[in-house]
Amino acid sequence: MIQTDVLVIGAGPAGLFQAFQLGLLGLRVQVVDALPEAGGQCVALYPDKPIYDVPGIPVCTGRQLSQQLLEQIRPFVRLGESLHLGVRVDHVVAKTGGGYEVRTHDGQAFTTSAIVVAAGAGAFTPKGLNLPGLDEGTSHLHYHLPAEEAMASWRGEQVLVAGGGDEALEAAEQLIKLPESHRPSRVTLMHRRDVFQAEAELVERIKAYIASGELGWVQGVPQEALITEGRVHGLALVNADGTHIVTFDHLLVRQGMSPKLGPLTDWGMALDRKQVLVNPVTFQSSLDGVYAVGDINTYPGKKRLLVCAFHEATMAAHALQAYLKPDESQLLQYTTTSTLLKQRLGVL
Repeated sequence: MIQTDVLVIGAGPAGLFQAFQLGLLGLRVQVVDALPEAGGQCVALYPDKPIYDVPGIPVCTGRQLSQQLLEQIRPFVRLGESLHLGVRVDHVVAKTGGGYEVRTHDGQAFTTSAIVVAAGAGAFTPKGLNLPGLDEGTSHLHYHLPAEEAMASWRGEQVLVAGGGDEALEAAEQLIKLPESHRPSRVTLMHRRDVFQAEAELVERIKAYIASGELGWVQGVPQEALITEGRVHGLALVNADGTHIVTFDHLLVRQGMSPKLGPLTDWGMALDRKQVLVNPVTFQSSLDGVYAVGDINTYPGKKRLLVCAFHEATMAAHALQAYLKPDESQLLQYTTTSTLLKQRLGVL
């Protein structure tokens, strides 16, 4: 059982900055996210697209912004210690006397005095192929590229990449450009039609790889997964020429993400069109000790902008400090002058 002052659910920009603000105020914080990589929508949906409206940063990509935020929260939150990725919250139970017990799908348990929901539009889950037998437990089925070191295990094997958007095309390109020590023997792209929904330059590169034979190509609609002893090793595809069997060692499905509120709807919080209603002064929900920031919340005048999410996280942190430490004076301090804040940041 991990004990903390605040559990932040969501490791997108709002959740990461929330953790920073909480740590700056001296509160212990743990962060969980259903995705295997921090960054939320910025990394899951547009990792390499430019963002122009972050104060003080003329332009950065979604991935660059997430990396900067991770560096900023390093004094308070570290991966594997207080940042838990690939973890989905399944159960939240109010404790007698205050606080909550939170359990995740993989058996982790937290006891926390307060919760901040920073889950964007919900927990992003990969869009699958919707074929019988293909589920989370299927061996050699992947929805994310593993770290480059782990991809060494794919060397000499055949990989089928399913999808026609940026995510699939970028994954296929990354795989064929791996160093020889990590590169699969064959990478094949599969899509239902020969028209892609991706950046024009990326599409042109992919077509060139296919034309040169560097990247395999198969067109068709999957109808059946071939699974033996829990391991997927082939698909039955239907196209204009009939039914064909495609075999492989690994199936990488990159068809985008779908946000789902999931168990959040069972907590008893007041919702408005699948968003958490909050008090815009404190950003507390209708549940005592449960707050919400970023795209997941709503209130009069709400604007779904990054800069607004950072403001909400700041206000929520100060409200949480007052909520959790009501007997302490709430002095507003500045990182430019406060010795205490500089000590917490590790710069003194």
